Amino acid sequence: MRKVFIDFCIVVLVAISSSCNIDEEIVKDLDQGEFYRAKTAASKPDWNKVYEYTPAPGQFINELKTGGFDGTQTTPEAAVAYAEARMSEVDKNGNPSPNWVSLGGFGGYIVVGFDHSIDNLGSYDFAILGNSFKGSSEPGIVWVMQDENGNGLPDDTWYELKGSETGNPETIQNYAVTYYRPTEPQQPVQWSDNQGNSGQIDYLKAYHKQDYYYPLWIEEDSYTLTGTCLKARNYDASNGKGTYWVNDEYDWGYADNFSSEDRLTDDSNVGAAANANHFKISNAIDVNGKHKELKYIDFIKVQVGVNAKSGWLGEISTEVFGFKDLHFE
Repeated sequence: MRKVFIDFCIVVLVAISSSCNIDEEIVKDLDQGEFYRAKTAASKPDWNKVYEYTPAPGQFINELKTGGFDGTQTTPEAAVAYAEARMSEVDKNGNPSPNWVSLGGFGGYIVVGFDHSIDNLGSYDFAILGNSFKGSSEPGIVWVMQDENGNGLPDDTWYELKGSETGNPETIQNYAVTYYRPTEPQQPVQWSDNQGNSGQIDYLKAYHKQDYYYPLWIEEDSYTLTGTCLKARNYDASNGKGTYWVNDEYDWGYADNFSSEDRLTDDSNVGAAANANHFKISNAIDVNGKHKELKYIDFIKVQVGVNAKSGWLGEISTEVFGFKDLHFE
């Protein structure tokens, strides 16, 4: 493959007077128009930036205690700063101790990037931390993007990573849910989908008492989230009493999922600590479900992949703690 190195200092000086960091040298692939950011001595395995945080409504959204909000998240920029701060927390000794970020109900998502491109080596390439345990899986669909235009922003093509439910007739592609802002505080959030269904994100007054589960930074009175929807596997295991709900796992391929395959551990995680699912870039597929060969990626998106709720536990909501490039290990 023919490659050339572009000296961005020269390019920028032609346009405007500026400076250039030689550690951020970009490689342009002339044959495919791709931009590759090689690791440097300063590169780190963890994500380094949240680009978007757009959850669906949910019991932890805007919540001041468990959710970690402070009430000032009234703009998209403030919401992104909140997500970055949560996943960057440290313990009293200064060691990394990331906290979870809730993505709300179906379709809620977060987009992150790294300080380098993540290589596709055909094995597990990156990991996403969730808090699944036996009986509590809240699967997130994983998407990847290559910075095809080289502008450093996630504005190119998203490719879904296939999982165990890809191709299942009960899996719905391009499933869309529209959420509607409640007209009064402490009310459920109503929704309708593109399959002719409707429902609500329940208001759980006994547990989460913030006035609104609808994100405060969404200015519109409704918004629509579109993605891949898996058939729900949650059920009431208390003989109809509603006291004991189980959110069963899926085989592989999803974030925050108690997979026997891609968690790569037999730990039961009864304490609901952060634990990783592992992913292969080689599982990327296009909108038609066909394999997409990507030599590397630059951005990752996780999106809630189930539209369901489990009684008093509320909506099924993917949680993420962080993202890691596995090729540092």
